[in-house]
Amino acid sequence: MLQNYSLSQLREAKEREPFSGIYLNNKESGMYHCVCCDSPLFSSEKKYCSGTGWPSFSEAHGTSGSDESNTGILRRVDTSLGPARMEVVCKQCEAHLGHVFPDGPGPAGQRFCINSVALTFKPRKR
Repeated sequence: MLQNYSLSQLREAKEREPFSGIYLNNKESGMYHCVCCDSPLFSSEKKYCSGTGWPSFSEAHGTSGSDESNTGILRRVDTSLGPARMEVVCKQCEAHLGHVFPDGPGPAGQRFCINSVALTFKPRKR
């Protein structure tokens, strides 16, 4: 069951404190899913340490090149803190997941900065 702060964060797009999430240092292989609807969102294969204090991914699960139409995410412009930035929400239930920034690794150069409370992790079966 989600704690009250978690529900508020997911509905009102609030951010958690950096370095406070349970998945920040998770190194297991598997898939990160939406905590609200269980949609698969990010693979551990695309997770990396960005040093920002939030779990970071270079792309969403299902991305093909620059095409995100088969992913579980949507992007929305967010101006809540002034300058525009790109919010990331779950495509199925519209829960706030975090933000994406254009300073990541790899050819796409993206950093999906995702809140741990928005995720559940399912380890890869061996």
